[in-house]
Amino acid sequence: MKFTLGEDRVDFAAAVRKALTDGCDPTVVRAAWDGDLDPAIWSTLVEMGTTDPELDWVTRVAVAEEIGRAALPHPWVESAFVCGPATGAACFGSTDLGTAPYVPAGADVDVVLVRAEDGYAIVEGAALGTTPIETVDRSRRLVELTERPAGTSVDPTIDPTVAGALGTAAVLVGLGQHLVDTTVAYVSERHQFGQPVGGFQAVKHHLANAAKDVAFARPMVHRAAHGLDTDDRHAARDVSAAKALASDAASLAAEVALQCHGAIGYTVEYDLHLWLKRVWALSRAWGDADEHRALVADSLGLA
Repeated sequence: MKFTLGEDRVDFAAAVRKALTDGCDPTVVRAAWDGDLDPAIWSTLVEMGTTDPELDWVTRVAVAEEIGRAALPHPWVESAFVCGPATGAACFGSTDLGTAPYVPAGADVDVVLVRAEDGYAIVEGAALGTTPIETVDRSRRLVELTERPAGTSVDPTIDPTVAGALGTAAVLVGLGQHLVDTTVAYVSERHQFGQPVGGFQAVKHHLANAAKDVAFARPMVHRAAHGLDTDDRHAARDVSAAKALASDAASLAAEVALQCHGAIGYTVEYDLHLWLKRVWALSRAWGDADEHRALVADSLGLA
């Protein structure tokens, strides 16, 4: 059996990567920290079909990894994995499903998917009362919902919490891979004691461990997506396994990247923190690693 994404998916992901490279460089991410959410790259991604609710889940996770590599500041997962499938239409949406009514980019989105008493409802973003919330990753522009008017009931075919966890896991794989790649490049160029820092065995071991964890998380994310595509009865369990692995892998990559960069990695002037803080935020979004490991254990009767 051949376990690959296939030529079409690889080409599509490559096209998305190029679009993000051209339209979402670190200046775009930084601008979002100051409240300037650039609409151009979002329009490009929509035109390319990345938010099409008819996309299969494996294709979505391939695209989500590229979203993570670029640290796209828009609520793409909430739109492509949650609101789109729930509404059956491409949307610039966000989600309020947790116990705390916090919504990424809630001041900008067209619609918000909220948990209602008897299921889920779509509410127009303009009708919501919101209050900005200070967070570690300001590019996500989190807001708290202060008012929730009645909306249009929807009946998602996939549990939104499962879909959101899967999309976030894929984004974390992309974030982790970017951190590994850029750190390898940095330690290859930075010299100490007359040789590249990357030549020291301790640095190699740290980066190898981070690269290994990202490489192990990726196929689990793909397996979980395949489970949703094929209506596998264990799909939710596999999504939890994927989110746990991806959260841990990206967190380790962030830790290693910061250690290997040294003092410059702590500065806001250096781009590294844009990816680090996204990892810190998303590793806990839609359930952290401990929560998802507990769900896996429960599904196996080990809890």
